[in-house]
Amino acid sequence: MNHDGRWLRSDEEALWRAWLGVHARQHVVIARDLKASGLSEPDFEVLVHLTDAPDGKRRLSELAAGLQWERSRVSHQVTRMAKRRLVERHDVAEDARGARVVITREGRAAIEKAAPPHVARVREVFVDRLDAADRVDLARILRKLVP
Repeated sequence: MNHDGRWLRSDEEALWRAWLGVHARQHVVIARDLKASGLSEPDFEVLVHLTDAPDGKRRLSELAAGLQWERSRVSHQVTRMAKRRLVERHDVAEDARGARVVITREGRAAIEKAAPPHVARVREVFVDRLDAADRVDLARILRKLVP
């Protein structure tokens, strides 16, 4: 990391703070809505990745990669979700260290309940506030920020 003493100019600092403010406000709204539906944000993210798989299954390592989480974080999250019967964890016979995570009927019902109001809120606080050109521009900008 380069620590060459370059401080942010006032316009750069204002931009950074605006980004942090937007992210924080939207995060609070989304988290509150998901909690009201009975899911945490991590629950929802895991369930989304599982429902994206045609068979509702993912290897733990695939989940970690897709979520961009440490494997241990995914493992702990899956353990919490399994206690609530949202997912099941199965050992992979051909890999002693591997595990497969499977969405349950309860997990599918939970995401089917949470998804419509979640999508409506994402539209309200994000997508619908941007016109088509803004969305194209923002997508282009965000791609620059993802390494």
